[in-house]
Amino acid sequence: MPPVRDDSSPPPRHPYFDSPFVALAHRGGALLPANLGKENTLAAFANAVELGYRYLETDVHATADGVLVAFHDSVLDRVTDETGRIGELPYARVRRARIGGSEPIPTLAEVLDAFDARLNIDLKADAAVAPLAAAIRRHGAADRVCVGSFSSSRLRAFRRLAGPSVATSAGPLAVARNAFAPLAPRRDPDAGYAYQVPVSHTWRGIRVPVITPRFVARAHAAGRQVHAWTIDDPDEMGRLIDLGVDGLVSDRIDTLRDVLIERGLW
Repeated sequence: MPPVRDDSSPPPRHPYFDSPFVALAHRGGALLPANLGKENTLAAFANAVELGYRYLETDVHATADGVLVAFHDSVLDRVTDETGRIGELPYARVRRARIGGSEPIPTLAEVLDAFDARLNIDLKADAAVAPLAAAIRRHGAADRVCVGSFSSSRLRAFRRLAGPSVATSAGPLAVARNAFAPLAPRRDPDAGYAYQVPVSHTWRGIRVPVITPRFVARAHAAGRQVHAWTIDDPDEMGRLIDLGVDGLVSDRIDTLRDVLIERGLW
């Protein structure tokens, strides 16, 4: 087990966070008119890069034979013309699927090779942990990726394999402690470089705010950024910028770009 890092001390600076504001194209910008029906495709990512985006967001799964693909769902059914669970299918079957009837599912290697951009990667499956760590090493991509997960155990397993050179976001336990237990001890094995969180969380039918002035202040005091997802409304973008967040994840990347240009943050 690696040593537990003290969450009260700032992490070392990382090249991934060299922008004054982190504008993340969610799945390439799924609601950009040109990207409708083409989320997480090379075409969608290319449209985001053409708009000027330096940060692309994607998810990864591993096929049954260990090929890492940039795809959100665990199954093909919702957005492709094929069916089945990715983790139970060989890549030869997955690569036949077409998103929106026309675009193939890219491998993560293809995304890394195609774009000189930073990637925010959501680690969606346990089987993808080792292939992701290997892919980052193989591509020399440690400086341009940030990895997160909704599973704290999965994130810890990735950190053990990838080492400290790869930036990670805080896991769900660290987020919960910072948002809802402000007096808790600050030593935290789940600590990362950024809190990538929704504006609020619904618990037992009750909407509980996550991103508050106190949450942002505590994150900044610990040397960590706050990135809000998934924000598509321009007024909400402005409110969160005023609150001090360091980045926004959006499907409406045209809208986000306009807001950031107006704010002098593009």
